[in-house]
Amino acid sequence: MTGTALIAGASGIVGNNLARHLVETGWTVHGLARRPMDIAGVTPVVADLTDPASLTAALAELRPTHVFLTTWMRQATEAENCRVNGAMVRNLLDALGAAPLAHVALVTGLKHYLGPFEAYGKGTLPQTPFREDQDRLPVENFYYVQEDEVFAAAARRGFTWSVHRPHTIVGYALGNAMNMGVTLAVYATLCRESGRPFLFPGSPQQWNGLTDVTDARLLARHLAWASTTPQAADHAFNVVNGDVFRWSWMWGRIAAWFGLEPAPYSGAAAPLEQQMAGAAPLWRDLAERHGLVEPDLDRLASAWHTDADLGRPIEVVTDMSRSRRLGFLDYQPSDDAFFDLFSRLRAERIIP
Repeated sequence: MTGTALIAGASGIVGNNLARHLVETGWTVHGLARRPMDIAGVTPVVADLTDPASLTAALAELRPTHVFLTTWMRQATEAENCRVNGAMVRNLLDALGAAPLAHVALVTGLKHYLGPFEAYGKGTLPQTPFREDQDRLPVENFYYVQEDEVFAAAARRGFTWSVHRPHTIVGYALGNAMNMGVTLAVYATLCRESGRPFLFPGSPQQWNGLTDVTDARLLARHLAWASTTPQAADHAFNVVNGDVFRWSWMWGRIAAWFGLEPAPYSGAAAPLEQQMAGAAPLWRDLAERHGLVEPDLDRLASAWHTDADLGRPIEVVTDMSRSRRLGFLDYQPSDDAFFDLFSRLRAERIIP
């Protein structure tokens, strides 16, 4: 089954991978962003989710059957995150009042269980592995506000919904706030070129404990599946690759791909924000010498977000039993997810 899709956030790590998958499988795809990227087969829609007037004008003639919400805007406080990101969902769905919506899919993440940035990994958290039926945390969280906007619109208008909660997303995107794979590729390149030690930046719990990640391509397939499978309607889903690993193992795998020896772990975090501080001139020089297409380090690396993921003081693993029971059986080896991304970055001259 296919349809006419509108992807909000089509330039991001989730949205651009989803757009490519939908095009390849026969969908009609419209990609909404403030600055749309050029994706073959995708009709760009220029609009600002915080501006109802721009949405009304941009979407006046569109009649999507499926909407995929894959974007958010970080604000200074969680209260502002709730206000702005909740309004973005509401504005978009209001602007599509005449559209024959069959399904709306919302992408959030594991901060549903771990708490927002202001209270990240603190307080009393649910037991791992995280399961979709665990209660919300008793704190402000813009993910909850976004969900409630979708639920309310679905109740009013009769479309089905799904919520997708990936772990750390590994996939191709540039200039994206949540982009561990590209960040680690840039960091490894800087270490190799400068002779710096390839230090794991995270916590002992992440180094020693079990974890999982989400390949953006698998997430795209999951979004399409949940949006077109009747038994998946009106459910929230965790979405991960299907394997688990320890960073003490994965760090060596990544180091070997770049021809590096991993530095011994010191037992304490060595955040990338500190390690990569002042590295912009080195990257610019490296890009010039190797003919790379992006000399601006800030367009590639999101050290702060990678530090948040790798610095967690608890083990984080997710359960996907709900998807498995309903028929989604896809699997992606996580080391290959990183290697596929690194190979693409090299082929497109993002890294040397």
